[in-house]
Amino acid sequence: MADMELTGAEIVVRCLEAEGVKHVFGYPGGAVLNIYDEIYKQEAFLHVLVRHEQAAVHAADAYARSTGQVGVALVTSGPGATNAVTGIATAYADSIPMVVITGQVPTAAIGMDAFQEVDTIGITRPCVKHNFLVKDVRDLAVTIKKAFYIAATGRPGPVVVDIPKDVTQNRCAFVYPETVTMRSYNPTHKGHPGQIKRAAQMLLEAQRPMLYVGGGAVLGNATNEVQALARHLGFPVASTLMGLGAFPEPDPQNLGMLGMHGTYEANMAMQHCDVLLAIGARFDDRVIGNPKHFAKEARRIIHIDVDPSSISKRVRVDVPIVGQVDQVLGDILKQVQHLGTAPDSVAQKAWWTQIELWRAQDCLKFDRSSPIIKPQAVVDALYRVTGGEAFVTSDVGQHQMWAAQYYKFNQPRRWINSGGLGTMGFGLPAAMGVQFAHPDATVACITGEGSIQMNIQELSTCKEHKLPIKVILLNNGVLGMVRQWQEFFYEERYAESYVTSLPDFTMLAEAYGHVGMKIERPEDVEGALKEAFALKDRFVFMNFITDPRENVYPMIPAGKGLSEMILI
Repeated sequence: MADMELTGAEIVVRCLEAEGVKHVFGYPGGAVLNIYDEIYKQEAFLHVLVRHEQAAVHAADAYARSTGQVGVALVTSGPGATNAVTGIATAYADSIPMVVITGQVPTAAIGMDAFQEVDTIGITRPCVKHNFLVKDVRDLAVTIKKAFYIAATGRPGPVVVDIPKDVTQNRCAFVYPETVTMRSYNPTHKGHPGQIKRAAQMLLEAQRPMLYVGGGAVLGNATNEVQALARHLGFPVASTLMGLGAFPEPDPQNLGMLGMHGTYEANMAMQHCDVLLAIGARFDDRVIGNPKHFAKEARRIIHIDVDPSSISKRVRVDVPIVGQVDQVLGDILKQVQHLGTAPDSVAQKAWWTQIELWRAQDCLKFDRSSPIIKPQAVVDALYRVTGGEAFVTSDVGQHQMWAAQYYKFNQPRRWINSGGLGTMGFGLPAAMGVQFAHPDATVACITGEGSIQMNIQELSTCKEHKLPIKVILLNNGVLGMVRQWQEFFYEERYAESYVTSLPDFTMLAEAYGHVGMKIERPEDVEGALKEAFALKDRFVFMNFITDPRENVYPMIPAGKGLSEMILI
């Protein structure tokens, strides 16, 4: 790109154009007004004005989750940056590629307690993959290039670029580098050939094998390889909350979700397998429960992850393989095929017989004859009405677990939720990000009456842009997961878990210019959903009044093991 003199603000916009950015989610303020002035002059990308900076980052996050591209958010200094921190931490916990540009006070004012000044670099350091403070306009273009490269490669994550206002005013020659190299940052792509051969041999020797699929399989675009290996070997597959959709859920080989609210068959198979292939997963506390209980059963573990720090972090593994998950899985499949042998068919038949006995527990059954709407029934009906083809975002709580359990995802990147951080208020702005990325897609946001109010101001953004999102509010009048834990572990002392001053959500939606619906009878659930989704060009807020005493089952209590589930 030829040299030319541009202001820092112009450089920011040109860099975003060069990266092929099509949407930027943000909120203006004094420190970034120069950038916003340049955005006004360009037509390469759409800027989406949200109503709160947290929503900007959540929307950019979901945009990235649903597309695989780097999401972009833009906020001002001080409270703009601090409001964005929750969204940044959410993306960091789930390894989402994102570049967040923050405004900063002029360089001469940094450290002087200037108006709307905070130490953005210091505040965000614990929850970013990397961050930059750009003090010289001549460093701006290469820094943004580095930010996009770091965010998208290796284990993805959010990168913050903090830009003082005077840097956006200063001028320099603009050249956007085609590539960047950093001596201290060289992600591994190919797995070690010896370890890949060991893994293939171990899989073929397995008597009770198991594929444990995490979010890294989705983020690493490895779902084709996951499915090819699983089908070639005929092994059972189970997914974490973040891995849903990597292997089609209705498939008989799929045992469902693992962990605290996972299926009985998935958790029991995880606990009793003899060879476990972990694919882009972390063995976190919500998946394996108590590590000591998990270690009681002898098993050999193969662990594939692009991030070496995630391997043997909580559980010792036998065959660590660092590399891009899709490449490693492809190489393992080639090695399995090259070895020319097959798993022990007698042992596999016995293993599947045992799995089917666990599956026969029907751990996700619920009362379908209840006179009160059961939240599971709403999600079940949503799956049928949308044919399993919707993008589904969620907030955090009971409704999130019911969504994960009862909406059977056939494809990756359709399930958009905050897994690692568990951020209430994520669902609605996430649905916005998905809808902007996929304007013709069906997008549903499953939420609770507690979560939805945390970013409910984004109903205004949805109105401005005519987003045809469908909100599925499972309204039980209570902070459901808090109440469930209080019932189980706090002798039913319901401290601050009940919500006694809820708005009329139907009227609230209508006040923002949307369609509001209230559904109170089980027999009306499916018809109401069909009616809502028939309104292709309207935002519909569906308020389902559900059973306030319903709990999420199965459940593994904190500190317990995978085989210590509470069933209905």
